[in-house]
Amino acid sequence: MSSAPLILITVADHDAALDAARVALVNARYADGVRRAGGLPLLISHTSSAEQRATAFARMDGLLLSGGADIDPARYNEPVAGAVEIDTARDALEWAALDAADARKIPVFGICRGLQFLNVHRGGSLLQHIDGQVTAAYPETPALVHPLAIEVGTRLATILAPNSAPLAVNSYHHQAVTPDRLAPSLRAAAFTDSPRGPLVEGLEEPGERFVLGVQCHPERTESSPAELELVWRAFVNAARG
Repeated sequence: MSSAPLILITVADHDAALDAARVALVNARYADGVRRAGGLPLLISHTSSAEQRATAFARMDGLLLSGGADIDPARYNEPVAGAVEIDTARDALEWAALDAADARKIPVFGICRGLQFLNVHRGGSLLQHIDGQVTAAYPETPALVHPLAIEVGTRLATILAPNSAPLAVNSYHHQAVTPDRLAPSLRAAAFTDSPRGPLVEGLEEPGERFVLGVQCHPERTESSPAELELVWRAFVNAARG
């Protein structure tokens, strides 16, 4: 087996005006997901220096965009209309990280905010608020769950094969990608229903390169189906090169 690939994880800042213990717990779950799949996690936040960013972007074998605060609607040329707790500093970090990943054509995996950020970076937009998708603040339990229908013929379907039944996944988001807001270069890989119509809860970039996002939180294993461990494994294996 080849050496463990280095996975750069963009995360919320421990020094931000947030519950430090909760932030540390949340960030550790992403790192644990990478480790379970055989990768070596490296966490980076917006407080990193220019030198630290340049080194991390040059060394990373894969990029994981984790969950977190809302993306500034200015990134998709819309006024604020439901977005809250906007984190422009993190937006800038992740935009640069994705640009670096694209330049080197390395694998990218987006979770929750990460899926949304991938869509915005590729020219899509977001529904800034939707009711009925938010669970109580982590780590409170139980999580809200809903069915996730996987689209046949997608990379996500191939990863999860032979499972074909809808998965019951957790839900920790108040923003969403709808079919009409999906970036032109991306394709929907999974959907769920909502009072606002279908929501894109899995998306990917066609082609050989691994670029995939899921709206649920597979790092939260206590409320995720075991099948989602296959997604972690596929991502880290792709990062092995």
